[in-house]
Amino acid sequence: MRNILSGLVLLIFSQPVWSAAKIEHWQIPQGSRIYYVHTEDLPMVDIQVAFDAGSARDEQQFGISALTSALLDTGAGKWNADEIAQRFENVGARFSTNVSNDMATLSLRTLTDKPLFDKALETMQVILTKPNFNKADFQREKNRTLAAIKQREESPAELASIAFYKALYGNHPYAHPESGLKETVSSLKPEDLRSFYKKYYVAANAVAVIVGNLSRKQAEQTATGLLVDLPAGQKPEILPEVPLPLKATQQHIEFPSAQTHVLVGLPGTYRKDPDYFNLYVGNHILGGNGLVSKLFKEVREQRGLAYSASSAFIPMLRPGPFMVSLQTRNDQTGQALQVLNQTLADFVAKGPTEAELSAAKKNITGGFAMRFDTNKELAGYVAMIGFYDLPLDYLDNFQKKIEQVTVASATDAFKRKVNLQLLQTVTVGKTERKSEK
Repeated sequence: MRNILSGLVLLIFSQPVWSAAKIEHWQIPQGSRIYYVHTEDLPMVDIQVAFDAGSARDEQQFGISALTSALLDTGAGKWNADEIAQRFENVGARFSTNVSNDMATLSLRTLTDKPLFDKALETMQVILTKPNFNKADFQREKNRTLAAIKQREESPAELASIAFYKALYGNHPYAHPESGLKETVSSLKPEDLRSFYKKYYVAANAVAVIVGNLSRKQAEQTATGLLVDLPAGQKPEILPEVPLPLKATQQHIEFPSAQTHVLVGLPGTYRKDPDYFNLYVGNHILGGNGLVSKLFKEVREQRGLAYSASSAFIPMLRPGPFMVSLQTRNDQTGQALQVLNQTLADFVAKGPTEAELSAAKKNITGGFAMRFDTNKELAGYVAMIGFYDLPLDYLDNFQKKIEQVTVASATDAFKRKVNLQLLQTVTVGKTERKSEK
């Protein structure tokens, strides 16, 4: 699940959008920051409320943020889960909650016809401000989470991801999986979730995004009505810095699988990193562009050692992971890992060629407008901009930032951010000797 969510978070951050999206921003008296984009194509609106309440805020109660988020729409005010679902269904609205390392998000998509909109917004407002966290709902979600954690033990990909984050982050709040661990989730109680909710689901810690066919006045009324009953509260302390590993390590986890999952990397880049665009374009060439990336060509095309091989920077509030990954036949693990490391070392040393850089820029910017054409996707972008306090013209300047990347700047960024002497390597699979030919 972490890989899937992280991949989505990176997708939101790294794709461009047309320059016509005008983001308006204001702050309501309770302290919440509001971001609004008016669109006219459809009589719909997407609303997101994001809190600095992701898994990095779990402290030692790993999994509490995810469980709190999951409980919000299982019972709120006078409604149970079925009644909440029915209220949204009756007006054609869609509601969801989600948790990542950094944030907890509530999302609503609804029509703007007033009776339909008002009912959907009222339901979201009650979920946001009056969750029940009753014992029966809590126990059901807790059991579901524990079952998922147990099932996780049967997935080599999940085991590799958990070990990889632990290797990169040690005791940092980013180290544990969002859903928690068996022992930490087992000890959680309903009052723990209530305390977490009261601490983090407060107005001062909220970023609200409204994208759709509402006027500025309607957007202001929507934001105020949605958040007015939240206590003011305060923003949490900034997360601690991420220390780099002291040395390279290699960890193998035995697993009875036909293939070995390989992850190599270290803490990489963060949302406001001045190096981000250099790293993004460089990584597009190294392993971020699928079938034409260097890693894919070296590992898959030339040697047939893996079905796929890729790399990614996953930016977060603090440096998220730089991760190179592949899956290979058990008896080819050593050879595949050697090729992976050599390809990475060559790229860090030499950087891209002018031809590779030019092709990457065209690929990234070529589908600029087509890659982003729904209110929901735009709301995700705007939530990222608001939550991480990025410039309001971030979308307008994306293509220009890409074009400013040079061979020298990309090479320099990789040399500084990817220290080959500190790489953390995790393999999960069955140890086998290389087959005789």
